[in-house]
Amino acid sequence: RLILTRHGETKENIKKIIQGSRMGGKLTHLGIEQAKKLAQRLKDEKFDHIYSSDLSRAADTAKIIAKHHPDIPLDFVSELREMDMGSKTGTVGNKDDNKDLFDLAPDAESFWSMQLRVKKLIDLAYSKYPNGSVLFVGHGQINKAVLSVIENKPASAIQGYKVMSNTAISILEIKEDKMHVAHLLNCTKHLD
Repeated sequence: RLILTRHGETKENIKKIIQGSRMGGKLTHLGIEQAKKLAQRLKDEKFDHIYSSDLSRAADTAKIIAKHHPDIPLDFVSELREMDMGSKTGTVGNKDDNKDLFDLAPDAESFWSMQLRVKKLIDLAYSKYPNGSVLFVGHGQINKAVLSVIENKPASAIQGYKVMSNTAISILEIKEDKMHVAHLLNCTKHLD
């Protein structure tokens, strides 16, 4: 079982700054509160491992969650880093975060590259915990790549997915036969 979530709101999210993999990002007060509510929602989950992007906005969110799971391994990994946005990193995007409408820079990371990164981590987690439960703390674009791998979609399908809301939860069942199942997608009821 894979539980997938996104980091809390950042100062850069508010300003519509494209962060990508080159900016750590700083959680806002609201982002910290979102992470605390997420942690409260997940406190009774039995995780075998928590994997988080090593970028600060996701790592800070994961650390808040991990306070309720002090005996569970927490690893900060590059496989869950956000998409490298190339020369658009640090610029103000024309995107609405919920619609995810923006043009990629010619030097941005490819969707195919993102899929390869997350597939490697999914395969690792599955090989270590085939009957277990893991948590991935990621970002808007990389989480879409995770979903595309789970649903056996081509990399070109990633752009068609909706970006998960900050600290939203998706619960996915990973199966050896690759007939994976999504039980919950983009749920934010803990923020109500």
